[in-house]
Amino acid sequence: MILRMESPAPPIRVESWVRGEPLTNFKLGTLYIVEFWATWCGGCVAEMPHLAQLQENYNDSAVEVIAVAASERGSTAEEARTNLDAWLTKKGSKLNFRIAFDYAGKMKKSWMAPSFSTTIPTSFVIDRDGHVAFIGHPMQLYDVFTKIVNGTWRTSDEAKAADAERIAEAESKMREKARMQAFWGKLGPALKAQDSSTALSAAKEGVAVMPDDIDVHLVHEDLALHKVHDMQTGLPVMRQLARDAIEKQFELWKVQAIRQLSNPAEKNSDVPHSDRFAIGKDLAEHILALNSPEGRAGPKFLSYVAVAQYYFESGDNDRAVELIESAVKSLDGPRPMGAEQKAHYLRLLLEALAKYEDEEAKPFSGTKSALA
Repeated sequence: MILRMESPAPPIRVESWVRGEPLTNFKLGTLYIVEFWATWCGGCVAEMPHLAQLQENYNDSAVEVIAVAASERGSTAEEARTNLDAWLTKKGSKLNFRIAFDYAGKMKKSWMAPSFSTTIPTSFVIDRDGHVAFIGHPMQLYDVFTKIVNGTWRTSDEAKAADAERIAEAESKMREKARMQAFWGKLGPALKAQDSSTALSAAKEGVAVMPDDIDVHLVHEDLALHKVHDMQTGLPVMRQLARDAIEKQFELWKVQAIRQLSNPAEKNSDVPHSDRFAIGKDLAEHILALNSPEGRAGPKFLSYVAVAQYYFESGDNDRAVELIESAVKSLDGPRPMGAEQKAHYLRLLLEALAKYEDEEAKPFSGTKSALA
């Protein structure tokens, strides 16, 4: 049975109550927010102060927050409970609502699973008549909470549309997950048995069934081109991957495709150089058209490493250096970035820059005559 807006609220069944008085049943006339969370979940922890503020703001309006730690990590219930208690002692002293512990997963089975909720934090709102009024991320909840409290949300077309969209999206993800499991169910055993023919057939079928999944395309291309080294099969697959990447207008697709052509870790010596250069040039130009060094379409450091590697290997060392320098400058762009993340990208870019500045360009064939 699907748990959705207007469904009767499932019962509260937890192992223990960590904060506040135990709650056995939802009391009519009270509106409850049931929040699924865990101390290891950064997004969950970030929402705790907001829930505490919400509890304070609506304390006189018969609104109660309940945080259910149903995904706490630990090899035993005792270890998970110890982790929860330690976090609450250190960081949760100001939390002003009930907190429950459910290591056995009863709440996940009766709340999360039937509502197609697969990630935390997830918020459920139980209306004053004991029926579900909202299911979703707490950030979405805050946008409509005033309407929920005054009783206008559940009857609105907006609420019905949002709930229908949530369920449709969840069902789509479940179908996608089932397709992926079936894909690996065929491909995995073939790879293990080193059955190239069956593996290629499974990969080709996967692309047909999941045409919008870049990872499936990459598996197909990698098998054909880099594992089996079957150019008769591999070259058409590589060309199709590039065409799909260009047609979809997604920068990520193009970057992943060009990496298949110029990744030093891959053995591309069997691939005709003219094909690699032609396809790589087309992808590089499309990537730079979407996200030019002079433009502000997006962060350069995410794609320019791959594009610069292509130009370096094709013999255009100066262009490779220019792109890496542009990517370094983009690290100080308008989007905020953590110091650790920035240091990571800067290290990668400076390593590439040192290679391009200090080493002689090495085309795919080992000689620049391959460009002809």
